[in-house]
Amino acid sequence: MRGADALVRSLANAGVPHVFALSGNHVMCVFDAIRDARLKLVHTRHEAAAVHMADAWARITGEPGIALVTGGPGHANALSALYTALMAESPLVLLSGHAPHDEAGLGAFQEMKQAEMAAPVTKASWTCAGAAAIGADIARAVRIARSGRPGPVHLSLPTDVLESRVDEDATSAAALFSPERAAIDDGKAAPMLAALREAKRPLILAGPASLTRAGREHLARLESALGIACVGMESPRGINDPCLGAFAPVLAQADCILLLGKRLDFTLAFGRVPAIDPRCTFVQVDPDALELDRTRRALGDRVVGSEVADVSAAIDMLAALAQRNARNVPTPGNWVDEVRAALTYRPPAWDGARSAEGSKLHPVEACRPLQRLLDSDPESVIVCDGGEFGQWAQACLHAPHRVINGVAGSIGSALPFAVAARLARPDAPVVALLGDGTFGFHAAEIDTAVRHALPFVAVVGNDARWNAEYQIQLKRYGPDRLIGCELRPLRYDHVTVALGGHGEHVTEARELPAAIDRAHASGLPACIDVAIDGLAAPVIRREAEDTRPPG
Repeated sequence: MRGADALVRSLANAGVPHVFALSGNHVMCVFDAIRDARLKLVHTRHEAAAVHMADAWARITGEPGIALVTGGPGHANALSALYTALMAESPLVLLSGHAPHDEAGLGAFQEMKQAEMAAPVTKASWTCAGAAAIGADIARAVRIARSGRPGPVHLSLPTDVLESRVDEDATSAAALFSPERAAIDDGKAAPMLAALREAKRPLILAGPASLTRAGREHLARLESALGIACVGMESPRGINDPCLGAFAPVLAQADCILLLGKRLDFTLAFGRVPAIDPRCTFVQVDPDALELDRTRRALGDRVVGSEVADVSAAIDMLAALAQRNARNVPTPGNWVDEVRAALTYRPPAWDGARSAEGSKLHPVEACRPLQRLLDSDPESVIVCDGGEFGQWAQACLHAPHRVINGVAGSIGSALPFAVAARLARPDAPVVALLGDGTFGFHAAEIDTAVRHALPFVAVVGNDARWNAEYQIQLKRYGPDRLIGCELRPLRYDHVTVALGGHGEHVTEARELPAAIDRAHASGLPACIDVAIDGLAAPVIRREAEDTRPPG
């Protein structure tokens, strides 16, 4: 068989059901091999979209997503999406075609240093050395992606590797794909639990890998076992993430924080005042020793304990230790209640939010009616892009599965995320919320969704501008210095219809519920274009919030 056949059989052995791909010269033999395998090819319109789809698939299912692109410019197009996946801690593998080994350095067609290009935005990146190594390389890539802190891995596949003949033993077996897990013993966990027990206002902060549905359920079990509030963070807005409500003020009161796979980075203001009390101590469990070193450099002797370990293993050990020593576990009380109340707090004024302009909706009016659809199924998915409208969506809506742009702060991924979400949860509602600017990044993936019969409901908050940047200009430079953020009030519902989907246009709040029902019932990729006020993203504070006019 060919190297391409060994590749495809190895993926099948790993239980991979779908490959998100875009065709190109270097990978056509892989497309040919897929015809004879039990894999489904989801053929996209842009290489970055293929990676975004693999990312969303991985986050929702917990299984590695596989993206396949051609070499040279195709590989280059995929790279930015890898950064989104890296910061979201999403286990995926990017397979890139590559110029043949026997033409290396001779000026081959689309020859590039692809592994070197991908290295900064992946956990590992290399070029397959030969056809005999292809199965082992696939297993290694999947294993690395899933081990420790999950993340993307890149493997370049030269065309002569894919086309060479190999023996059956070049195919990797299923057992080789299992992730490596670093456990933590109770001798290490006990002092950490003691530090949290002795604190008056302890908190446990978890990173993006714990914000999947399974991760949140795992955290909830830990919170119940320890009696300590567990808070997941995955937004570039950090402690001001609107999804976390009025969390920032209570974080500033914490006196001991366990960083459980959570980096001490800009999202936590690097542990500095006023975000965090200077007397607050830290314990840390992280699969990456470099993160422990970085935290110690930043905080010095405020770090009272740290250990390299897998997050899920640490959760299991801490919960088991707490159950064996129930008398040593803090009893949930006012502090846990205060943290939970802060996280769920939303300004009462939002209940009466109305647009100040005619023929437009306040962002709250554009978002909240979607909750009824999300509540209709226990496997529903919400997808939120970046930008100001995306922040309103995250603050207003919730669902069993949530996929957002993540700590990378990128924009434009919502439509490919929604395509993969529908594939991952074929019977549940998938709702994507994105701004009008972000729609343009991957609008053609509506065609991908139509071709593969993968319906979803996308709500575009149309304020006719790049609003996040507009708000920066307005705040920093003043209203007379606004430039380069204007967009036309295009009809994105018309674009969707032209691509084969369903479109709705809404300018009145009373029109939205029926438009949502029609979009969902259409059985097509649907876009509801909603004219909205271009408001800044909410920064939720309790002080004087109840009396401030909405908007």
